[in-house]
Amino acid sequence: MPGIDECLLEAMRLPGARGAALVDWTSGLALGTVGESPGGDHETTAAEAAELARLAAEHGAFAAADPGGERPPVEDLIVSNRDSYHLLRFVDTPFDSSVFLHLWLSRAEGNLALARIRLGEMAARLVLG
Repeated sequence: MPGIDECLLEAMRLPGARGAALVDWTSGLALGTVGESPGGDHETTAAEAAELARLAAEHGAFAAADPGGERPPVEDLIVSNRDSYHLLRFVDTPFDSSVFLHLWLSRAEGNLALARIRLGEMAARLVLG
C-alpha cells in the first residue's frame, strides 16, 4: 500500500498531470506535493483548495446520506477552467477523514474520466501515518 509520496508520484503519471498534493482540509496544510502549482506556490494552492473542499464537505446540499457518519460526505469535486481541471478526491481514513488528493490536470492532454477513476483507486490504497 502506497504512502503519500508514492501516491502523489503515481498521480503524476496520469496523462496531462501538472501537479498533485495531499491536503488536510481542516487546516489547509499540504501534507505532500509534487509537480507544478497553479499559482506557483503549493501552500497557497493547498489553502485555497481546502477552503473549497471544506465548503462542500460541511454543507448539507452537497452531502450524501451516510447514517453512520463514517465516510466523508462528498466523494470528489471537479473545478474546470479554460485550460485545466482541478480534481479534489476525498480520502476515507480509519480516523476522522479530513484529507483529500488534489490533482491539477491539463485540459488539452488529460482525460478527466480516467483521472477520476485512478484518483479514486489511489485514495482507496493510500496509507497515512
